[in-house]
Parts: sequence; C-alpha cells; structure tokens
Amino acid sequence: MTTPQASRKGPGLRRTGTVIPYDFRRPIQLSRELSRILQLDFDDFARQATTLFTSTLRTVCSVTLASIDQRSYAEYIGSLGSLTYLSIFTADPILGRCMLEMPMPAAMTCVDHMLGGPGSDDQPQRPLSDIEGGVIGKFVVRLLSEMRYSLEGTLHIDPVVTGVEYSPQFAQVAGAADAMVVISFDLLVDKRSYRLTLCMPFNGLLPHLVAAAAPAPVSERERSLRAHSAVLLREKFETVPVEVTVRFRTTRISPDVFADLALGDVIRLAHPAAAPLEATADGTAFAQATPGTKGPRLAALIVGTTQEAR
Repeated sequence: MTTPQASRKGPGLRRTGTVIPYDFRRPIQLSRELSRILQLDFDDFARQATTLFTSTLRTVCSVTLASIDQRSYAEYIGSLGSLTYLSIFTADPILGRCMLEMPMPAAMTCVDHMLGGPGSDDQPQRPLSDIEGGVIGKFVVRLLSEMRYSLEGTLHIDPVVTGVEYSPQFAQVAGAADAMVVISFDLLVDKRSYRLTLCMPFNGLLPHLVAAAAPAPVSERERSLRAHSAVLLREKFETVPVEVTVRFRTTRISPDVFADLALGDVIRLAHPAAAPLEATADGTAFAQATPGTKGPRLAALIVGTTQEAR
C-alpha cells in the first residue's frame, strides 16, 4: 500500500505528487515531533560539517541535511554500494553501535585534497591504504566530534570509532530486522555531489528523544496540579473492580481420560486435602484461602498471602 507524501497544502508542505510505500507490519514509530528534534540537531551538524570540510580540504564544500528516515538494518545495508567507507562507532549513552558511511569516491577525493592533490574526478575504486586510512580516520574523528557538539541540546554523547569496513555485508552492526534511524546528507565538494549517511539504532535513540521532547513543568502551580492528579489517579485505581478466582492446584491428566468421561466418573485432583486453595487475579496467585460459606453464598477465608509464603 502507498500513501501520499503530502496530501494537502499547509505550512511547510508542498504538493509533490510522489508517494512512499508504507508497510503496516512495521509501523513508523519515528513521529514528526521526534523527527523535528533530529532535524534541528543535524541541521546544525551539517553547518558545522560544512566548515570542517571546507577548512580541511581547502576547497569550497557544502553539507546539507537531505532526509531522516526509519528503516530496517537490512534495508539500509541494501541501499549501499558494494564498496564504501564505513566508520563503525559507539555513542554512549546510546545503546548499540552506529555507522557513518562515505562513498569511496568521496573518501578518495577527501584524501586527495588533504594530501595536497587536486581532488580530480578520476579516483581509484579500492580500499584505502594504511596511510590513506590514517588520514581519513582522523578526519572522521573530528567529524564525529562536531556531531557531539550539535547533539548537546538533546543528549550528551561520546562517539568512539571502533572499526572500519569497506563491504556493507561485513558490517555486523545490528540484526537484519532491527529498526534504525538513517540520516542522509548531501556533500558537495567543488561541483561534485556525494551522499553521506549516518545510521543509528532506533531503540537506543528513542528514550533520549522522548526525554528531550517531554515538556518540563513551567511553574510551581503546574507541578502541584500534576501531583494532585497523580493522587487522584492512585485513589481511582484502588476502587477499580478486579476479577478474582479461587481455584485448586492444576491437575494434569491424559487426553484419553477426557475421551472416556461419563456421568458419575471421578477425577483425582493433584491437590492435597489439607492444602489451601489459591486466590488468583489474571492468572497470578496472590493469596491462599480455605472454602466456606457466608450466609447463602460460598466464601473463601484468606489464610495467607504469597508475600508471607516467600
């Protein structure tokens, strides 16, 4: 099924006539509010990266934020080329590992400029040598440092590069079905355009985005109202009726006993005659009881709780 990308005109929306696929088996959990937080942070990162690329390569460069998407890790890996420069890094306190991807032509062009070359169009399509890898590796560390400063308003991360891969298939950063946040950037070096991507685990990033999006109390009166609402909610929960069951212990019997059941048959229960019954709620035992009566109705006398038994 497909859904329009922009179904009506409004502030910040344009009718593009394009559609994007929507898979109901994997609903999009990255809300607009959370996407907006990431957009502000990575717009700032793009500006900082522009300055870093321009000053380091000593040529006119531009980095702009292109998109922020939620994809599975398999979808992200499938969108990459067979040979690319992948910097794998951790970003505590985000759980899991992240990855910064730079196409090989872009990496080779950056190395060429940093080593004093012209950064020509004709760049070799191969893994980097030890010297080239050291040059671009230091540059990536500086780039991740800029990302740390850009995200300070949302969370404080400590990016540390843990490895480099050239084949996406060998970059075992997450499971194939794991949800990832993929941030794409357009890099312009002189007049040549490249696409950079940043892949971060969705589940590791989500708690920090939710915390950043949560509004803080703005006044003492609002804090007082929230505390009063919490007390009322707790009181109401204490009056909610709960279905309670008093039962014997579970008895296991073979299927042929069921097949031959007849009127007057007796089934032996695995419940000792002197043992109390179990009082349960939603399948969980919370007390022990003995059967009895109260007026014209059956009743159960509580003789112990599971906390006391422990």
